[in-house]
Amino acid sequence: MRSPLDSPFSPGSDTVPQVWAGRTSQLSDWRDVLRPRRSAGLYERGRIVLGEAGSGKSSLVRRITREASQAGDWVTPQLRIPSGTDPVKRVAAALLEVAQQAGLATARERRIGELLRRVESVAASGVSLSLRPGSGPEPYTALTELLTEIGRAAIRRGDIVVIIHLDEVQNIGDEDARSQLLIALGDALVHEEGVEAPGGLRVERALPIAVYLTGLPEFAVMAGARTGATFARRFQTTTLGPLDDDSLRAALQPFVTEGWPVLGATGAGPAEVGRVFMEPAAQQAIVERACGEPFLFQLAGERAWYAGGGQLITAEQVQAGWREAAPEAEAHVQRILDRLPPREHQFLETMAELAPGERTLTMIARRMGYDQATDAGPTAQRLQLTRGLIHRGKPYRFHHRAIEAYLTSSWPWS
Repeated sequence: MRSPLDSPFSPGSDTVPQVWAGRTSQLSDWRDVLRPRRSAGLYERGRIVLGEAGSGKSSLVRRITREASQAGDWVTPQLRIPSGTDPVKRVAAALLEVAQQAGLATARERRIGELLRRVESVAASGVSLSLRPGSGPEPYTALTELLTEIGRAAIRRGDIVVIIHLDEVQNIGDEDARSQLLIALGDALVHEEGVEAPGGLRVERALPIAVYLTGLPEFAVMAGARTGATFARRFQTTTLGPLDDDSLRAALQPFVTEGWPVLGATGAGPAEVGRVFMEPAAQQAIVERACGEPFLFQLAGERAWYAGGGQLITAEQVQAGWREAAPEAEAHVQRILDRLPPREHQFLETMAELAPGERTLTMIARRMGYDQATDAGPTAQRLQLTRGLIHRGKPYRFHHRAIEAYLTSSWPWS
């Protein structure tokens, strides 16, 4: 009945999972706020979606851009920025493709032809172009001008929004490249274009352009320290936390109530559609092992699917599949911990050693060897506001439940 070829689970692939869980507020933000406002010519900030590995940030924006593309919007591909590369070149090349879609390549205006040639030079040379004598304006100026022209073309087309999606933005280590890129995108977001409204009235409107940046939490510190208030005004930052268990259960409910459709053997005729069901105990077992992490949720579901071939996924199959997944689950959490600075790592380990009711800043600071609780305050603040790993309540608690389970129990091995 079921095989690896028809599994609807997809851990860690940056694709849009067929079994989708949660993130309704972020999806609603695009559908109900960002797109309607940019389409109507109203200003709205760009979006930065940050989170630890496995939080589903890239998949979230890929789902948004996929829906937008299917609706007719102009969308760049997911522009992953490898470490050590020039992001300005990457964005310039992608904008040239959108310009082609917008019909700018066939424009007869000399000004647009010169602009396209300028951006082609940026796509070839990137930020280094600004170091050449007599090379003209800075690369970010050409990017802003092309974005503006694309936005004007979208206005002429009507009800079109242009989406730029940059991923792995924490890899933009060069401050000059990062500054030029953020300024180019930010200037396009705030640009106002004069258009004629009904009745002949001349009004100013924002361009129908939306920008999504996705990456690890430290990007907010990297970019904010360099661009300061301008960066904060032009981009709205969201740090993704874990999903609640109800969202995970809801994502699996179709398996329980109606079965997940799969294609059966075709034989000589058309493919037959079968259904794979899941017993409620298996649904709960997947939810418990995922600890609210989208990656672990997909991993647990995939391994449960592989653990049998029948029509029903059982709790025993979830358990058997998870035994195979446990090393990967442990490595996933350990990678998050290994990325932390020593003081933040020590804070989490100290917090885990305390009973839940004793996790106050005073107790944690004392265990860490500080004379005053306030000495541990900045570390706690970063762990909550920047990384989203803890919640500074009374008492403190873990926000990243997989880290808590790993540090305080035998998870993922039990």
